[in-house]
Amino acid sequence: MSTLLIALGSIVLYLIAYNTYGRWLGGKIFKLDAKAKVPSEEMRDDVDYVPTSKSIVFGHHFTSIAGTGPIVGPALAIMWGWVPALLWVLFGSIFIGAVHDFGTLVVSMRNRGMTVGQVAGRLINRRVRLLFLVLLFFALWLVLAIFGWVIASVFVQFPASILPVFLQIPIAIWIGVKVHRKGGNLLWPSIIALTLMYLTVWLGAGCPGMEWTGGTLGAAIQSLNATLAAWPIWVWVAILLAYCYAASVMPVWILLQPRDYINSLQLISSLALIVGGLLIAAFFGFPATVASEGAAATRMPLEIVAPALNMSPLHAPPIFPFLFVTIACGAVSGFHCLVSSGTSSKQLKSETDAKFVGYGSMLLEGFLAVLVILAVGAGIGFGWPSAFPGASGTALWNQAYADWTMVTGGKAIGAFVVGSSNFVQTLGIDATMATALMGVLVASFAGTTLDSATRLQRYVIQELADLFEPTQEAAAKAAATGQSAGWNPLGLLRGTHGATMFAVITAFGLALFPGPGKPWSWDTIGTGGLVLWPLFGATNQLMAGLALMVVAFWLIRRGIPSWLASLPMIFMLIMPAWALFIDINKWLNGGSYLLVIFGLITITVEIWMVIEAFLLWPKVRGVLEEPLPALAPKTA
Repeated sequence: MSTLLIALGSIVLYLIAYNTYGRWLGGKIFKLDAKAKVPSEEMRDDVDYVPTSKSIVFGHHFTSIAGTGPIVGPALAIMWGWVPALLWVLFGSIFIGAVHDFGTLVVSMRNRGMTVGQVAGRLINRRVRLLFLVLLFFALWLVLAIFGWVIASVFVQFPASILPVFLQIPIAIWIGVKVHRKGGNLLWPSIIALTLMYLTVWLGAGCPGMEWTGGTLGAAIQSLNATLAAWPIWVWVAILLAYCYAASVMPVWILLQPRDYINSLQLISSLALIVGGLLIAAFFGFPATVASEGAAATRMPLEIVAPALNMSPLHAPPIFPFLFVTIACGAVSGFHCLVSSGTSSKQLKSETDAKFVGYGSMLLEGFLAVLVILAVGAGIGFGWPSAFPGASGTALWNQAYADWTMVTGGKAIGAFVVGSSNFVQTLGIDATMATALMGVLVASFAGTTLDSATRLQRYVIQELADLFEPTQEAAAKAAATGQSAGWNPLGLLRGTHGATMFAVITAFGLALFPGPGKPWSWDTIGTGGLVLWPLFGATNQLMAGLALMVVAFWLIRRGIPSWLASLPMIFMLIMPAWALFIDINKWLNGGSYLLVIFGLITITVEIWMVIEAFLLWPKVRGVLEEPLPALAPKTA
């Protein structure tokens, strides 16, 4: 019963937070105005800047920020106990993560949809802008290189997810074209799209329930799944990055927005299934079919089998500060500021929609993280015989979570899929179908993060290339004297296709290396992102602290109380830096000098940016930044 109370209590807490703290932020701090000009209208180009209903932007924003972060992080951090993991998810998401996402979204909207790196240059100085953009490029480079491997790993573990993930593309294009051309109510297109998505899951699972036909179609699909799952990692990385190139250069309304929207429908309906299954399990227990092999045919009670607190799991880093780095997206993540300022701020058609999209999306992601903690802490108590035959309850937990080094990555995802599918099975849904649903959920999330990250990386590359453009003063002087204003060596990267191609090729180049300690072979290449991936956790959380610093500067320049951003900023600068120093020492002792070099560079960039901000802070209270230049008149 405690599992159910935790789930219901979390829902109530998030609803209260949204309607109190979120409302106060929107009304009293950011002063959202429904009549204010928004970037989607001012800068409209129907490619990146597209006025869009808040429900569709919510779907895009939520699925882009979620990815696998709120699944892997909590599923791993629960090793320190479900209590600290739960508390950090709840209060971190309300007071830090949602403030971070909401704040960067609003600040970007008030600056014509500029990314957080560009806004940092306006609010602080050009050096901070350059440093921020370099940090963003590095983080997104890692995301693009690694997420192909993540999705391929999900395909290998859950082959039934392959077909549905790719069949979502034509469904998304259909709903995108329909809504963009005809507009109107989203209800029926949403119902049709969701129905088609669940049909693709059923198809990918081998058509369970159709065995009476002879099972020919199901057997053929399962054979196809096995063949596709056996493809080398590098092939999947190449396919996925090619898709990302197309998704990044297309107008957002064709693929990016609608795919994220229908994925959000899938997620919300899947969360409803998990909560419904949890409700049934709390009162009636798990059905016998979910029990471990060899168990008696009786219903098994729902109970939390994970420890409430475990300060020293085997081979795990210290809970402080690593709890706040490991959980990441479930409580706060620097990647979110890229989505808020990179894509969502260019699509909202009203300022007042920002609370729903920015603050609301983070709270829903926090609730997802809560369900992950419950699915792993209670749901895997039964039904993982393939990996741990004969074990159930606490014994199964002790085997699955015996060693930190054995749970990272794919095993953490597997724990969530197994635990959540056990909840879904209590509703009478076939075990194969339930597992396929959860596998598709994870793979779809990773896919939406990958294509959104590609578009975001394109923006960052274009902004970096713009730094090499001659200034307006230099251009005017050159024009007056008849001389050349200079040549931009990165001029090709200022265009959409050039920047996107550079993003995809550099990510694929990193991915083509074998993973750490692996020999060069066709089977090992494609995992090169793993070489630098240990840096991402702390770097990602440092970005959150730096983004909060930008929000704090925007507030203080307007004489608005900045503590709501500056206090979380201090916390999110200290904790990741502390964790990174510990990691650097470990890598130095272990001979991982490449990680040491990149880690020291990251720390240096952070310290430099903080010093620049610290020196400027007392001078800018109540002093507005330079106004934005007037927009050129639109041509017919």
